[in-house]
Amino acid sequence: MSNRTVLVSGAGIAGPAAAYWLRRAGYSPTVVERAPAPRPGGQAVDLRGAGRTVISRMGLMERARALGLHQRGLALVDRRGRITARVPGDAFGGEGIISEIEILRGDLCELLYDATLPDTEYLFDDTITDLREDDDGVLVTFERAAPRRFDLVVGADGLHSTVRALAFGPEEKYVRPLGCYTAWFTSTEDLDLDGWYLMHNAPGGLVTSARPGRLPGEVKAGLSFRSEPLSYDRRDVRGQQDVIAARFARVGWPAPRLLAGMRACTDFAFDSVGQVHLDRWSRGRVVLLGDAGYCPTPLTGLGTSVALVGAYVLAGELAAADGDHVAAFARYEDLIRPYVTSAQELPPGGVSGYAPMSRPAIWARGLSMRWMTRWPMRPVIARQFAKAADIELPEYAFASVG
Repeated sequence: MSNRTVLVSGAGIAGPAAAYWLRRAGYSPTVVERAPAPRPGGQAVDLRGAGRTVISRMGLMERARALGLHQRGLALVDRRGRITARVPGDAFGGEGIISEIEILRGDLCELLYDATLPDTEYLFDDTITDLREDDDGVLVTFERAAPRRFDLVVGADGLHSTVRALAFGPEEKYVRPLGCYTAWFTSTEDLDLDGWYLMHNAPGGLVTSARPGRLPGEVKAGLSFRSEPLSYDRRDVRGQQDVIAARFARVGWPAPRLLAGMRACTDFAFDSVGQVHLDRWSRGRVVLLGDAGYCPTPLTGLGTSVALVGAYVLAGELAAADGDHVAAFARYEDLIRPYVTSAQELPPGGVSGYAPMSRPAIWARGLSMRWMTRWPMRPVIARQFAKAADIELPEYAFASVG
């Protein structure tokens, strides 16, 4: 087998999943990650459909279930915290807005990271600065480590992918912003959530949310707002928090308490909401995976599924093609492109449905949620989340757990 050494950029969900399957398929993966260690925190992600099947084939389902959050469902509240609409977690057979298995992003990342040890090399606190490809491989220059040559490079480094920028071109060519920004962080404010994922909409496209964490007394907070493109320093956490504080200064419910908790948290994350669209996910010996190549946005609830499926299929097709990366990359795209295209279709209302601008639109959102489990809304919502299973995963020889 040729093309045995693979550099994977990104140690989130897609990167370690790819490293796991590449190792099982006989490759030697190295993962580079800008953060100094696996990133903690983050909000809940959904294990749905084919993504759940991939986790099962990794032999990790029992541990994933043990790490899952216990939530009664999603509820909308007014500025005083009174519930105005709710959808129980068992609606749609556990495949609705709240899925049967929801796991904190940091917990899933750590689970996948542990599964790759000790057979995967990690280069933390580093990033790629240059890619030079020739007939025999890719010479990779790092910010800290010495230059190294790899047979293949996988970009699994998210919405703002460094690999995509170096191999395909600037971000603005491929990322389609949806006019929304979101901050996520962990708070220890004493909020009476009663087991519910609570969400409050305020005029101007402002969304405040709080859900129970996995640990006692832990609240996972989210603050989102509609906006034209903003210019900000992605490494200036204090500056990002100032933006959030200014936007939510007059919002009710627990926003003031969450803002206080935001200043003290250790896992603050802030980013734009956008989708990634490319005509091809590979160029030469470089290939994109997960959000770097086809981010569907958190609004779909399907980003984790497409990342896990992509990692599995990419490694499987490389193994099936005996290292012929040209054939493998083409087959990878053929197999999952329809799945990704479907997953990128936003749920009814899109960003406007999630973060309505006016009071009448907020009232309409509450009305639609109250009707979500009834006809004619129920089949529409059910189809959105059924997309997670809308692919027949190949049975690769290396994939049997043993």
